[in-house]
Amino acid sequence: MKNVIKLSLLVIFSLSLSSCGGDAKKEKKEKVKITTKKKEVKKVKTEKKEKTYDLSNKGIGPIKSITLSADIDQAMATKGAEVYKAKCTACHKVEKKFIGPSPKGIFKKRSPEWIMNMILNPDEMVKKDPIAKALLMEYNGSPMANQNLTEEEARSVLEYFRTL
Repeated sequence: MKNVIKLSLLVIFSLSLSSCGGDAKKEKKEKVKITTKKKEVKKVKTEKKEKTYDLSNKGIGPIKSITLSADIDQAMATKGAEVYKAKCTACHKVEKKFIGPSPKGIFKKRSPEWIMNMILNPDEMVKKDPIAKALLMEYNGSPMANQNLTEEEARSVLEYFRTL
């Protein structure tokens, strides 16, 4: 008789455990469905809008006009790469944003004159040029250091940027 009571209690206990476990599984499935819906909503919200850039802005500084040939001057670009490596890589990385913006694809966003003036005259550009002011804010108020490059060095850096 004792064995029958023990067996009955064991069966009742087992049934109660299995019935509790079934609800937990259903709750987990429902949570997964809710999470999936939230992720879909986030994807819609994070779509980036395409920016337009003012390529007519030449910046503020000594460079008023520059003509770039269709062909890249490889010797000048090599010199520009050396100058860039020595003076610019502390703040600029070719493939990504860092302390300052990446120069890769810069010609889609800025005119050659603007780029040269930013290299040669960063202090005045940050004070007076609207694009440079906006970049200063975008990069947490870190102004571009004046490296005191010559126009020839700045032009070689510009030519290097054309190779990126």
